[in-house]
Amino acid sequence: MPACVVTPSDKPISPPAPPMQAAPWDDLTGWETDDPAPALAAFLDSCRVLAKQALWQPVCVAARTADTQSSVALRAWFKTWFQPWAMVNADGSRTGMMTGYYEPVLQGSRKFSRLYPYPVHGRPDDLITVDLSELYPELKHLRLRGRLEGKKIIPYYARSEWSQQESQRSQTAIVWVSNAVELFFMQVQGSGQVALEDGRRIRLGYADQNGHPYRSIGRWLIDQGEITIEHASMQGIKEWAQMNPQRLDELLNQNPSMVFFRELPLTGKGPLGAMGIPLTPERSLAVDPRYIPLGVPVWLATTRPNSGQALTRLMLAQDTGGAIRGAVRGDFYWGSGKDAGNLAGKMRQTGRLWVLMPKGYAPDDAPK
Repeated sequence: MPACVVTPSDKPISPPAPPMQAAPWDDLTGWETDDPAPALAAFLDSCRVLAKQALWQPVCVAARTADTQSSVALRAWFKTWFQPWAMVNADGSRTGMMTGYYEPVLQGSRKFSRLYPYPVHGRPDDLITVDLSELYPELKHLRLRGRLEGKKIIPYYARSEWSQQESQRSQTAIVWVSNAVELFFMQVQGSGQVALEDGRRIRLGYADQNGHPYRSIGRWLIDQGEITIEHASMQGIKEWAQMNPQRLDELLNQNPSMVFFRELPLTGKGPLGAMGIPLTPERSLAVDPRYIPLGVPVWLATTRPNSGQALTRLMLAQDTGGAIRGAVRGDFYWGSGKDAGNLAGKMRQTGRLWVLMPKGYAPDDAPK
């Protein structure tokens, strides 16, 4: 048979499951024990963006006068205004991976020195970003990043290539930090703080990314037989790096993705998420916006990091991430500093997600 001839499979191909399916409130594990008041405050932050859509205007107005003194009354308020939608994977399964992230605090200086040799860069002038939705609306969540070489756009520098650029770009560094591994994880987290040697602090937020896909250095260490899957946490990776300093570049370059930063005021309860509003510790969730609209309330049912203890609460989908892909996929924002980092680094749990949409919503109503 000629290779160009395509024949149908003997097995029928099932259509993918819709990513959102209407669900009863009784399905939301732990709903009756959560105090949704912190989530309502985070929802009001989301309304700064959501209220621009007609679908959300009534509920955002009503949220301003919701009773926050009684958790029972507030849960009833959410039931009055919202309908739960279970998130479903393409294969019909309803569980997915729940990880954690945080805002690290690094030690740094405005000047290069032996103690602070690692530069943190802003968005490079030669990085080109093309918003594909301007040409193809169905690709609204995709952007092309690259650089010009002659008259062609070619891929931007990967991490291993960027290291050769740093000496000639040193004058453009925002700040210099003391630890390369901590800087790497700040890029993975997408934001962070830097405690300067004069006692002041600054906040660094996501400015852009080099366009290369995220690859897990923990997975690489497992595949190389360097660590076991039980030790593939952020803490385990840091321990390996400390014991193998001569292989640090080899390790970090396994992830070609790089994040560039911008300096932000150290105000608000957290760093800015993908919506441009401050994240709320333990109430903001990073999601895949191809499936879950940014800003919406999301019921999370999972377990605490490295534990079987239930973690069920109302969250807000206020951020995204390069490794957050899929309908049932979430990244839990724990807050700032070492304690938050310990929790985030250990979190790799299975869980479920329900999106709360205003009553009367239908999936076809979603913005295209």
